[in-house]
Amino acid sequence: MRRFFSYLIPFSVLLWSVVSASAATSDYYEQLILKPLPQSTLLASFNFRSNTSLSQFEAHNFRYFPRSLGQILQHVGTRELHLRFSLGRWDAESWGARPWDGTKEGGTGVELWAWLEAETDEQADQKWLSLTNALSGLFCASLNFIDETRTTRPVMSFQPEGDHPNSILANMQLLHGVLPREVVCTENLTPFLKLLPCKGKAGISTLLDGHKLFDASWQSMAIDIRPICPSEGECVLQIEQTIDMVLDIERSKRPRDNPIPRPPPGHDLKCNSSKPYHSGDTCFPTDYVEGQDWALDQVFGKSIKGACPLTDPNIPPVCIQAPNSRDIYTTAGATEIKNPNGLSRCYQVPSDNDFSFILPRISQEGENPKPITSEFVEPETPLLYAERTFTGHGYERGGVRTILTNPSPDTEVEFFYMESLPWFMRIYLHTLKTHIDGASGSSKDVIEQIYYRPALDRVRGTQLELRMRIPPASTVFLTYDFEKSILRYTEYPPDANRGFDVAAAVITILPSDSSDAPLARQKTSNLRTTTLLLSLPTPDFSMPYNVIIFTSTAIALAFGGLYNILIRRFVGADEGPEVNVGGLKGKVIAAAAKLMEKLKGAKGKVD
Repeated sequence: MRRFFSYLIPFSVLLWSVVSASAATSDYYEQLILKPLPQSTLLASFNFRSNTSLSQFEAHNFRYFPRSLGQILQHVGTRELHLRFSLGRWDAESWGARPWDGTKEGGTGVELWAWLEAETDEQADQKWLSLTNALSGLFCASLNFIDETRTTRPVMSFQPEGDHPNSILANMQLLHGVLPREVVCTENLTPFLKLLPCKGKAGISTLLDGHKLFDASWQSMAIDIRPICPSEGECVLQIEQTIDMVLDIERSKRPRDNPIPRPPPGHDLKCNSSKPYHSGDTCFPTDYVEGQDWALDQVFGKSIKGACPLTDPNIPPVCIQAPNSRDIYTTAGATEIKNPNGLSRCYQVPSDNDFSFILPRISQEGENPKPITSEFVEPETPLLYAERTFTGHGYERGGVRTILTNPSPDTEVEFFYMESLPWFMRIYLHTLKTHIDGASGSSKDVIEQIYYRPALDRVRGTQLELRMRIPPASTVFLTYDFEKSILRYTEYPPDANRGFDVAAAVITILPSDSSDAPLARQKTSNLRTTTLLLSLPTPDFSMPYNVIIFTSTAIALAFGGLYNILIRRFVGADEGPEVNVGGLKGKVIAAAAKLMEKLKGAKGKVD
């Protein structure tokens, strides 16, 4: 049993505004934000941010900025870079709005976009090729497979996040590539941790473990590099590394040496005693109704090994979004800082001691019951719901249907919708249609602007960008048809019958122009749909094998007979050379011949 100091730390005197201001100006800081979600899940967001001045960066003086990545950026002339590794699906209906407003999220697989300084498209393509190959080796990923068929040049959906001078902005070119088939694994996490100043040896990065991260229901790793120019002072180059994961608390609490799920014994079952049929042998489970007790070292399998000595001491490294009415017990030496809004609190971690905390179970029955709202903060409603699926049947043609829902009852949503499709999906643009459900108005007013770049076979994919506007409390159905191409047999992957992954659609929600809009609508947010699995006409790959075997056999028989006829010399038996039989076989034959002669001679004498 873990040893905890069973007292609640009441200290909450630091100002929250000082913490926020210090985070923006410090050279390095790290922070872990925990957010309990419904259905016994936990959102853990790790954020690491380093700043270095542009003069120091150009002089190759690396302190907090990783040298391995900085040399790549300088070699290819990268002004801004964004890299994403994602796995799983974000359940917006249960978990609410995405963390960081979706700006740190990418589509399933690997997604990369960057602004390169180049005067021509050919020069930009060469730098893009060098960048993808270098990042592929650095992060142990298949980024080198992002060729011209998987590269697009977005026009509306992406905008630079950093501060760039007008002289450089004129020569910057944006390139975007995605690998939806890439499987994110521990090989990508290890290089990610090596870029941190503390290398995962101290601070919140000690909690990052591949067994926990890749067992999550949803996880995303992000790297953002951009120049920031404050109103006062020198411009800095900022690298921000983010890891978000949604953990199932019950599954994460299983010990590593016994990970197989087993039914709990009867006395450990959590039953709802308010049911009329509740008895000693009848139980209605309350796993998702009453919540669970959990500890930081239980969920992640280890405690925080002290604070990173390089981080800003004014920024608390651990925060949790939980109401002030929720009891939290921490280890000794930690200091609690409560947010004035009463919905979150942070903790200063001692530099020389391990840190962990416990959230006990909240009883909703008995003498002092507490409502479920005291257990976690209610998730925010997303600005937009998006769902994309395939329609149709057969291997010749098909269709795509995207369902976009605006849950707001009084505010419309304006956004960019972008799809990067493979070249073997030949869409029919004239079949692009929209249908509004739940609001009055014409469907022609939904799409305001279209940018379409058709595909070229084995040269480039299809790029479709739409500027759309959805009325309040309505759902829009966006549909179009496409034709499937037949590939060469050498272009199929080893598991051809599984299908081909189609990249997720990128949705960029524009900020509202109204001054009375809520804070969530006053800034740009993003979301991605799920990837699609496309089935193409697949040949019978056993036929080439059968043809090769049959042809080889026929050639061997024909060639062997013809070769014998042309080369072999036929002579009579009496004309051939005498064959001397030697060895043991010859001796036996000779002995048998002598014995036969003796027997014949003896028989003649008797006669």
